[in-house]
Amino acid sequence: MIHDRDALADSPAQEVALDCIEAGIAAAQPERVVRESVTLDGDQLRVGDEILDLGAFETVLVLGAGKGAAHVARVLEEVLGDALDGGVVVTDNPVETARLEVLPGDHPVPSERGVESAATVRERATRADGETLVLAAFTGGGSALLPAPADGVSLSDLRAVTDALLDSGAPIEDVNAVRKHCSALKGGQLARVVAPATVVTLLFSDVVGDDSATIASGPTVPDPTTFADALAVLERYGIDAPDAVAERLRRGVAGEVPETPTDDDAAFDRVRTHVLADAWTALGAAREAARAADYRTLVLSSRVTGEAREAAETHAAVAAEMVATGNPMDPPAVVLSGGETTVTVRGDGDGGPNCEFALSAAGSLPDGAVVASVDTDGKDGKSGVAGALVDAETVTDWRAADAALDDSDAATYLRQRGALVKTGPTGTNVNDLRVMVVGTPSE
Repeated sequence: MIHDRDALADSPAQEVALDCIEAGIAAAQPERVVRESVTLDGDQLRVGDEILDLGAFETVLVLGAGKGAAHVARVLEEVLGDALDGGVVVTDNPVETARLEVLPGDHPVPSERGVESAATVRERATRADGETLVLAAFTGGGSALLPAPADGVSLSDLRAVTDALLDSGAPIEDVNAVRKHCSALKGGQLARVVAPATVVTLLFSDVVGDDSATIASGPTVPDPTTFADALAVLERYGIDAPDAVAERLRRGVAGEVPETPTDDDAAFDRVRTHVLADAWTALGAAREAARAADYRTLVLSSRVTGEAREAAETHAAVAAEMVATGNPMDPPAVVLSGGETTVTVRGDGDGGPNCEFALSAAGSLPDGAVVASVDTDGKDGKSGVAGALVDAETVTDWRAADAALDDSDAATYLRQRGALVKTGPTGTNVNDLRVMVVGTPSE
């Protein structure tokens, strides 16, 4: 899974860190997750703890979007076989399917081809009726990959406000509050289009807390945010939004534009939602890999957020405390965390939250400690890699490293040090996975 692994890992601690990363990503693969969660026995379709009688439906469709959506859809196609009548998914990581259309989109900033693909999803959704079962598959990245600009908002408007929000370091729930109110499909609006069909939403969570309304901006679930919330986000982060975006939000606050649907909307009368995989899917598997290597384990949190460099300092402090005092546990130990840190972009460098986390942590790690930090989808921000693997010896010139951090260019520095972790697209997305190895069993 990890490219050039032999060159990347030259110590037992580094090997364990990479073992944990690989185990975590593998556990969140759609091939494994969907087959465990979705089965078909005759006409009885089991999704989690729910049983659906396919004999009650004339048509069974898959609709969806996200980085891993095509992988999820392909497994659904294999499970359902002839019971599946077709469908459409949008992704930037396509796979071959026999019965489904896999259409292109782009991430993290929406594109024209994504708009065209979203229009196809919408058109297919309009043909659903009360005898249709829709399996709605959404994974991380669905917000950008399924752009459907609302009336009066252009693609360039969406791109501009998305870029500004991402560069501001705003958490994903705030970013998506704005995107939902500039869209014709997000924030439960796809559920309105597809009604009165029965909808079973299948989610791979890439958001802290697994809020279904935030994952892919919640196309088929109720939206708890409002136009006022979206406008407040722009004000909070000082976003100079395009005139069309600001005007739409102001009109929404004034009641001149209908709100996104809430949980009392009839569109959700026949909608069920299942989170099939989340941060704990990866963390649990990584923990087992560490235990198999005879390490004590501690999951620090599955909900780490905030600036990447600040979170890195906290993690490194935990490692230093373990070495100095044996708290919260004696080495050898592996400390794990998940969640989604952010970066307030200060320059035009090459990086992402996981690269910035790793480079920031390297300066405070005790001797012998190792940190691996990756985005489980294989793409950390603008870096083109999954993340990085570092120890206390990674940085030899802190003046250059600090300059890289100040220019949001952590990946460039780490590339020069041979510390980048490359996986390519993984087919899944359950947020960031961080592994900190302190000591070795032989010690």
